[in-house]
Amino acid sequence: MDLPVTKAWIKARKHDRYYRAAKRQAYRSRAAIKLAQIDDRYGVFREGDVVVDLGAAPGGWSQVARERVGPKGRVIAVDLASVPPLEGVEFLRGDFSEANVQARIFETLGNPADVVMSDAAPHLSGARSYDVARSLELAEAALSFAVRALRTLLRLRRRPRPLRHPTPPQAPSRSSTFVGAIFKGGRVEPPSPCPLPPSGGRG
Repeated sequence: MDLPVTKAWIKARKHDRYYRAAKRQAYRSRAAIKLAQIDDRYGVFREGDVVVDLGAAPGGWSQVARERVGPKGRVIAVDLASVPPLEGVEFLRGDFSEANVQARIFETLGNPADVVMSDAAPHLSGARSYDVARSLELAEAALSFAVRALRTLLRLRRRPRPLRHPTPPQAPSRSSTFVGAIFKGGRVEPPSPCPLPPSGGRG
């Protein structure tokens, strides 16, 4: 069961700059603004990409992905909850961690995906340790799916670092825990000859 929404929380949220920006741009969630910032900085999406959004409700991340991949791209959104339609987004209802739902996703995909992303969160119980554990379970389930769904899961030559982006100091907090994950696939290209000695590679 989710924690009750207090009047103080609602008031604080209305003053949150991410919330206001999302409202101005007709996004369904404030998290859409953060995803747009991440894409601007790291180049998550490319035109024509196939994107799978796990735990998509209410649809804010799917909106951003739909804009960024263009008319030649696809966005497939999956969630347990019913999500109002979005133009250009294909919705599947179900628990993405379940095998039968994953089978439906793969059937809908047809071919490997370029990006798998997840902003899924459990219903909050109020027990922080339990809520954190459930959030991590969802993130692990998203990673497990991404390994199977992506064209090629990019491997980092250096130690991976957590993805960081600015968060507003006035953002409302209800002692919840946010775990978001974006997994990017790579297109495999044949190697090209290079002069000797090599001038260096891209890490």
